[in-house]
Amino acid sequence: MTTTRALSSTTGVEITFVLVGLLTFGAAVLTVTVRNLVHAALWLVVALGGLAGCYLLLAAEFVAWVQVLIYVGAVAVLLLFGLMLTRAPIGRTTELDSGNRWAAAVVGLATAGVLVTVIGDAVRTTWFDPRRNVVNGTAKAVGSSLFRYWVLPFELLSVLLLAALVGAIVLSRRDVSADAEGAPATPPRATEAEA
Repeated sequence: MTTTRALSSTTGVEITFVLVGLLTFGAAVLTVTVRNLVHAALWLVVALGGLAGCYLLLAAEFVAWVQVLIYVGAVAVLLLFGLMLTRAPIGRTTELDSGNRWAAAVVGLATAGVLVTVIGDAVRTTWFDPRRNVVNGTAKAVGSSLFRYWVLPFELLSVLLLAALVGAIVLSRRDVSADAEGAPATPPRATEAEA
């Protein structure tokens, strides 16, 4: 299935893939560099949506829609709700800077260099046509494989997620029994006059 081909014969899908990849890269950089937490969360939505677009262009439709539903639809909304409920600073702030920008930039550039080198070498020597293997990325093929060979891990994961949901509800609740009796949930503070 792998053949060698010249780089000069690019297609519209490849050009679109590169453009969507650049959009995703730009949104990811803005996610970690912007100083407003809400804007960072919104740029994260753009980056995750661009990644879903890359999956669609690679003919992995199931993974693309799972990316949209779980990461864009659930994780980003959960992040925004977390920002609202924890009273995190919404505007521009410097409280979240750790002072390790140069170390993070060096590690990020080194990682990007390794990834670009590996991917560039793979593209130069081997060509993979996703349109030939489009059946492997369809929802029908993934669902058939999932419910034929991976039923037990799938069900165990659903039980684990249910336990995490119940745990989150228990941790976020106030003490209902103390509120029902009319007693305060926390002991009252001593005033300055009593001290």
